[in-house]
Amino acid sequence: MEFLNILVAAVVGFAFGAIWYMALAKPWMKAAGVSESDMQNAGKTPYIISFVALLFVAGMMRHMFSLAGISGWEKGIVAGLGLGLFIAAPWIATNYAYSNRPRILTVIDCGYATGGCAIIGLVLTLF
Repeated sequence: MEFLNILVAAVVGFAFGAIWYMALAKPWMKAAGVSESDMQNAGKTPYIISFVALLFVAGMMRHMFSLAGISGWEKGIVAGLGLGLFIAAPWIATNYAYSNRPRILTVIDCGYATGGCAIIGLVLTLF
């Protein structure tokens, strides 16, 4: 049951990312210096890596929630939001600051990490 919970959370997190980046595709591609042809030439590899990474994130979040006794969708959202906002986003922001990436790229990617963790936290606590 736990693996199914993690799998569903990863799928929902992936779907959130698809919606997030479709809505912000133009500013993201401009800030990242990526063209539409670059995206097409990348093939499926980035999507596969992204999904596998989300499985790891959801799995670790499930483990942490279990150890901390986090249950109930309200606590799941708050815990996920906290992980995204205070762990994932600062890490991304630090990497982008040192590589002199545009601020809008930092905002877009940190927003996805924060929202994605919140949604994964919600899904993990619904089962």
